[in-house]
Amino acid sequence: MKSFRKILWFETSNRRQLINITSLVEECVKNSEIKEGLCLVNAMHITASVFINDDETGLHHDFEEWLEKLAPEKPHDRYRHNTYEDNGDAHLKRTIMGREVVVAITEGKLDFGPWEQIFYGEFDGKRRKKVLVKIIGE
Repeated sequence: MKSFRKILWFETSNRRQLINITSLVEECVKNSEIKEGLCLVNAMHITASVFINDDETGLHHDFEEWLEKLAPEKPHDRYRHNTYEDNGDAHLKRTIMGREVVVAITEGKLDFGPWEQIFYGEFDGKRRKKVLVKIIGE
C-alpha cells in the first residue's frame, strides 16, 4: 500500500470564508499516483472546517446566515471561552460543519456524487492555517 501526504496552507482576508479546494485535492490525488484508495482531507485547526457540499453562492449565503443564528459572533462575552480570545463562536461553527472528509479514489479520481465539491471553511481567519491531505491505496 502506498501513502501520500501534503499540507495545504490558507490565510483568508476575512474572518469567515468558504473556499472550494476541490482542484487542490484533485492535484494531490494526481501527484500521489494512487488509482484505488481513500483520500482524507482534514482541517488542522479547531476554528476551521472541511466539508463536502454544492458550490452554489446562494447555499454559501444560507450557511453563513444559519451558522450565525446558531453561534453568533457577537456579543463576545456570551461565550465563556472568550476570556482572552474572541472566537468562541468559531469553535462551535467548526463543530457543526465538521473536521474532515474522506473521499474514495476510483481509477485515479475522486469518486464524487453529483455536485459534490470539497470546501475549506474558515471561521476565525486572518492568520495562516493548514489542511492535511492524506491519501492511501494502490
